[in-house]
Amino acid sequence: MSNNAASRPVPEPRSAYPVLRAIPTRWMDNDAYGHVNNVVYYSWFDTAVNAWLIENGVLDIQSSPTVGLVVETHCNYFAPLTFPQTVQVGLRVAHAGASSVRYELAVFGEDELCAAKGHFVHVYVDAQTHRPTAVPAQLKKLLETLA
Repeated sequence: MSNNAASRPVPEPRSAYPVLRAIPTRWMDNDAYGHVNNVVYYSWFDTAVNAWLIENGVLDIQSSPTVGLVVETHCNYFAPLTFPQTVQVGLRVAHAGASSVRYELAVFGEDELCAAKGHFVHVYVDAQTHRPTAVPAQLKKLLETLA
């Protein structure tokens, strides 16, 4: 592994993310060290992606014939967040393939630069068989707005 500073992740500004979602922290989000626990960030990623899909009419959790299954997540942390505060989760699309999408996300507290950033990969499958399938055309069109 290289110690090259140029390859280290760095915080980005809100303006790097075309969609922002406000999410309030909860009492239970803080850990024994007095800051939001790392696992909570993954929940925020999941919430931001799926709420955006639902709000844009490309995911109905009860009846969509195609669903995205999470196959990979990653997060880098730059600054602590704590309860009580409302964070903003930024969302953009890094890559949309034939059957998968890589979303990039960032979590913002009060600062302009993100406190954490990462990615979240969905592989699209048939909702009944769970066999891989193509990203639906309506979703592909929506993803282009965030690329």
